[in-house]
Amino acid sequence: MNQIQRTAVSSLGYHFIATDFLPKGKNEYYLRNKQNNNGIKYRGLTAYEIEVLVRNRNTSDDWNKLLVGEAFNPELVQDCKFFGLVRIGKLESFYLEFHSLKRPVGLYNSTIISCDFGDNVVVDNVNYISHFIVGSEVMLVNINELATTDHAKFGNGIIKQGETEERRVWMEVCNENGGRSIVPFDGMLPGDAYLWTRFRDQDKFQQKLKDFTQNKFDSQRGYYGTIGDRTVIKNCRMLKDVIIGTDAYIKGANKVKNVTINSSAEAKTQIGEGCELVNGIIDYGCRIFYGVKAVRFFLASHSQLKYGARLINSYLGNNSTISCCEVLNSLIFPAHEQHHNNSFLCAATISGQSNMAAGATIGSNHNSRSPDGEIIAGRGFWPGLCVSLKHNSKFASFIIMAKGDYPAELNIPIPFSLVSNDVSKDRLTIMPGYWFMYNMYALARNSWKYGDRDKRINKIQRIDFDFLAPDTINEISSSLKLMEEFTGKAYLKYQGEYKTNDKQDCGKLGKKLLDQQHPVLKELEIVAEGFENSGRKCVLIKVTEAYQLFKELILLYAVEQLIQFSTSHKNTPIRQSIKLKSVVPDWMNIGGQLILTEEVSKLLKTIVAGRVKSWDDIHRFYSKQADRYDSDKFEHALSTLKAVAGIDLRKISTTTLQTLLDQAIATKEWMVKGIYDSRAKDYTNKFRQMVYEGPKEMNKVLGKLENNSFIQQEVDSLAVFKRQVKSLLKNFGN
Repeated sequence: MNQIQRTAVSSLGYHFIATDFLPKGKNEYYLRNKQNNNGIKYRGLTAYEIEVLVRNRNTSDDWNKLLVGEAFNPELVQDCKFFGLVRIGKLESFYLEFHSLKRPVGLYNSTIISCDFGDNVVVDNVNYISHFIVGSEVMLVNINELATTDHAKFGNGIIKQGETEERRVWMEVCNENGGRSIVPFDGMLPGDAYLWTRFRDQDKFQQKLKDFTQNKFDSQRGYYGTIGDRTVIKNCRMLKDVIIGTDAYIKGANKVKNVTINSSAEAKTQIGEGCELVNGIIDYGCRIFYGVKAVRFFLASHSQLKYGARLINSYLGNNSTISCCEVLNSLIFPAHEQHHNNSFLCAATISGQSNMAAGATIGSNHNSRSPDGEIIAGRGFWPGLCVSLKHNSKFASFIIMAKGDYPAELNIPIPFSLVSNDVSKDRLTIMPGYWFMYNMYALARNSWKYGDRDKRINKIQRIDFDFLAPDTINEISSSLKLMEEFTGKAYLKYQGEYKTNDKQDCGKLGKKLLDQQHPVLKELEIVAEGFENSGRKCVLIKVTEAYQLFKELILLYAVEQLIQFSTSHKNTPIRQSIKLKSVVPDWMNIGGQLILTEEVSKLLKTIVAGRVKSWDDIHRFYSKQADRYDSDKFEHALSTLKAVAGIDLRKISTTTLQTLLDQAIATKEWMVKGIYDSRAKDYTNKFRQMVYEGPKEMNKVLGKLENNSFIQQEVDSLAVFKRQVKSLLKNFGN
């Protein structure tokens, strides 16, 4: 039986905060008065104004509780019911217009309970609005319910006075069983979410993060919902326990409950028809349209949910788009693309610059007695059409998965690889360096477009979208050792001499063969170990090409960092500035920001020790690491060059340096040529040409190849790179 409570109508609009939760000497409006900072001086009604309000069919339980601004026009309030303390700013005789919606200023046909309004608002046919602070020039039209409860948290994972821990809202990201749950809060960055999901064995660290979140907000009951200036809300059913920023636009939403919607004049947030959003945070500049369902979620700035997308128990990073498909229990770093109605992503950590193709089902994680599987993918993860993966799996950066149903768990540590499930031969095939050999255009454009589309206003976390960065370079370095080991082992088996599992001996032999590009390599079947949880073969192909390519990339990366340093330190001799690490340092991708692992470890210790006291302190850590990133990257590049190629730039001769620089130019040249050639295939392929009447129509539809702005940009960059290399020697300090 529904419990319907009966209370005297004289109490409607009063006692918002129960007496037990009111601080001594405070009334129920103390938090409301603190929140309302519009600067309007409200006054009581005159007898004439009351007479006009009554004539216009308005009612109030107490006209003394209706306060107004100096330029209040009572003729612009009609057919309204007022309960409790209501304050209204000036109302002037003109109408507001937004996207063809035109409404006269004023309050019409609405029930209003204990609310504050700024100047020149439109409140028209709002069936029920309770305990809200509304800004100036706001338009509220055709809304069933706008309400705030005394214990509203606005999507933040906190508990209020008198509530038990069970009332706290958690987001069960990364893992369906809740083992990596985090508490959402307004202002949460991707790095915050990632740090919280890791280090689960460190109880003190985990408790500190929970305390930071609870302490970030006031646990007092009685905060009002707010609607910022110039926000427009029309044709909606229910908005409850929400904070909405300025300049937002919400139309046709079914339900928005316990949500913070950040919006500003510089980064407007929009929510469209049929959306249902519960228990979440929406950051600045987001767009949510057409039947979206989101529950226990965080949508970072300038991201989009569209066309029936479902986002549940998940964090979606900045500048990302999810359309049509379903995402559950996932942590997604900035710059993610996922479209098509049959794409499913579940229980995963995706490191950004990623794309989910149609039919991909990264979600079949019920592989054991519990749905506790996880997938972790580095930057640039791209599962192709109809790819199905098995949890647990882990992937290095810029892995592309060919169409297929992968039957076993995978651990692919070699970046830039094409992974194929070869059903005809019952084996897994991996082509290292695929992107550089066959689709350089897409790889280079991936880095460029995400940097170009980064609309974040507050870039607290510095994100490196370059495909050559500390994370990928370290993966390349490790991959060289793996290819050496697997090649040496394959050769010994080919000779019938393999008797031991001595990785070091195999590695030395493999390195010698690969450095020499020995003809025998063409005869070898190079088998990788530990890449798939099965008994079938995992075969590496084009290893010789990939090995040479990866070494060239390390050299190019080092030269690029030399140029960067030379450009930013024009009067500093480079040689004297070089510092090398004895061991190449590890890096972590903290929500899209690359940070030295040792610095992250220091952060954890200072958090546990109590020297880092808040999320703001952690954000200052991100900023500090961003400031030192260029110098750390410079040191990392040259340390890697020494570790992999044995080249110490502190001791290098001018002749040898010139040779290295020439090699870097050659590498850059073939990369730019690869960008052009991989795009040119779309113009020369007969099966691409057959849908056009001729070259003229094809150029009209696709645009001329020579006019491709991205290709031209890369050609221009190559010319700049060559000029920078020529001037590099002058600043090297010889």
